[in-house]
Amino acid sequence: MMSRIVFYEDRNFQGRSYECMSDCPDMSSYLSRCHSCRVERGCFMVYDRTNYMGNQYFMRRGEYADYMSMMGMSDGIRSCRMIPMYRGSYRMRIYERENFGGQMYEMTDDCDSIMDRYRMSNCMSCNVMDGHWLMYEQPHYRGRMMYMRPGEYRSFSNMGWSGMRWMSMRRITDSYY
Repeated sequence: MMSRIVFYEDRNFQGRSYECMSDCPDMSSYLSRCHSCRVERGCFMVYDRTNYMGNQYFMRRGEYADYMSMMGMSDGIRSCRMIPMYRGSYRMRIYERENFGGQMYEMTDDCDSIMDRYRMSNCMSCNVMDGHWLMYEQPHYRGRMMYMRPGEYRSFSNMGWSGMRWMSMRRITDSYY
């Protein structure tokens, strides 16, 4: 089953539309603006800048008639990334410092506060071995978020997130689909 999201130029699914079933690094050639969307199948991350940069928002199946005001987006969606369905085990190592330095903890489930669980005040690098994850800047899955797929992330500040603290992590499980 293919993932599918439809973007609309205006609120309440009005105006020109663009249907997307995979990653799209720059939506400007399809729509001049984007004020609503409908996720018909699957999950997506949407970004307020091109090339998967800027603020990120997790979108699962549903209708978002005016997501810009709902999510506090000021600039609209400029790119999107399809999150593939995953049904295996989840494993991620988080590190207190960049380049996998300092305290290290291995996670296999959601963590609503790294401070409470690990007495860790910050997470500055990670290695996602299995699964797809969302990291949040505040405890209890609040604030800005970042999508993490399998791979090594040596420095969040080099990814454009300097000064950010990541305080909670959640697995993207098949229950979102």
